[in-house]
Amino acid sequence: MILEFSRTWLPYIYLYGVGGIFFLVGLWIILRYRSLNLQLKRDRSWFRVLLFGFVWYAMIHAVVIWAALRS
Repeated sequence: MILEFSRTWLPYIYLYGVGGIFFLVGLWIILRYRSLNLQLKRDRSWFRVLLFGFVWYAMIHAVVIWAALRS
């Protein structure tokens, strides 16, 4: 069974594209209202955790889709 682009990668692009926009807007709001002070080491590490988490889950999701398409 061949899965179409619209059933595999298009939802992925939508999820992480539109979701990424909301994620970035959320980060912008956090930084704009100084809920996260990047001068502090603790807050910088949490900021990195947030960014890394988004990229990590996007990468895991992409790898799983890619592996499913190859099998």
